[in-house]
Amino acid sequence: MKNIVSLIISVTVVITLFAQDKHDKVISSINQHLDQALEKENIHNVYLSIYSPSKKFEWHTARGEFKDGRKVTIQHPFYTASIGKTFTATAIGILVDQGKIHFDDPIANYLSEDIMVGLHILNDVDYGDSIQVSHLLQHTSGLPDYFGEPIDGATGIFEIIITDTNRLWEPEALIAFSKDHFKPLFAPGTGYYYTDTEYVLLGLIIEEVSGLKLHGFFEQYIFNPLDMKHTYLNQRSAPLQPTPGMAEMYAGEYEIGSFSSLSADWAGGAIVSSGKDLINFQMALIVGKLVSDNIYKAMQQWVPETKGMAYGYGLRKIVFNELSSELPELEIIGHSGANGSSMYYCPEMDIYLSGTLNQLEASKEAVIMLAEVLKLCQQL
Repeated sequence: MKNIVSLIISVTVVITLFAQDKHDKVISSINQHLDQALEKENIHNVYLSIYSPSKKFEWHTARGEFKDGRKVTIQHPFYTASIGKTFTATAIGILVDQGKIHFDDPIANYLSEDIMVGLHILNDVDYGDSIQVSHLLQHTSGLPDYFGEPIDGATGIFEIIITDTNRLWEPEALIAFSKDHFKPLFAPGTGYYYTDTEYVLLGLIIEEVSGLKLHGFFEQYIFNPLDMKHTYLNQRSAPLQPTPGMAEMYAGEYEIGSFSSLSADWAGGAIVSSGKDLINFQMALIVGKLVSDNIYKAMQQWVPETKGMAYGYGLRKIVFNELSSELPELEIIGHSGANGSSMYYCPEMDIYLSGTLNQLEASKEAVIMLAEVLKLCQQL
């Protein structure tokens, strides 16, 4: 009997050591990719978190430096940019589960007359009353993106963010900016166009229906229940637990993470978080801790976005080998941000990924890096 017990212990130790050796090799290879990213002139910090329940693998890293020479650590949260759209869409899903709103409701049911007047006029036809909540979620309303290039030659909002750095944008001002300087592209439900304007409207709907400020809704229904200690809405709230300052974020050579004007993101992508918190959030969304199975299925009603990508309700699906034949035959579901941020789950491999390159010029590079990381994780 003792021999059998000893044998079992020995085999267990060998298996554990073998698994740890595989993990160490994968981590070493991934670190090489991260080091290569940091060697590029415009990349100042890199974050990556990986978690696989079935592979019993969890790893979090942050590297790089602040401008003053301090080291970036995983204790410093990062700006998640458009990943915030998944939180906003989830908040809408929670309200649908509560019976307070429906995906096919006209948005005019919940928005003020000031917001609705002149919101969507195309070829002298007012389509405002035809816009449904689902159109906003899926970017199929035809509304323009206030982050785009104004058609009237006015100064673009990104330039305003860079120059008027102390400005705190209110959501109503963002909608007014969109109406003043842009025109709709198509009738609701007849096309696809990615726009933050729609998600600002969703934020206003959440506030109207719930009676809470957007950041208060996030805290009450998402951050607090999931114990997301280092997550908050930039310029609007504070993390649950004392947290070091946010990692620096760049637009080319400009560090913009400290600008109050970054409040122009709001419901479209102003959440600050950590890799671990993001993974906890996406896991909770998938397993039904935040919304019902029916709501999560509805969030995966895909419309084509671009080659290799499709969009649902605040969720993006990427099929790598459709982007390029050189990339793996894997798909991921989650969301990306313009600053190279990512929060994705790969069903085939049961792997969650989150992180950022914190550079607006590196969003495409971030997607490629995700594919490379997943290829390496196939060795786990």
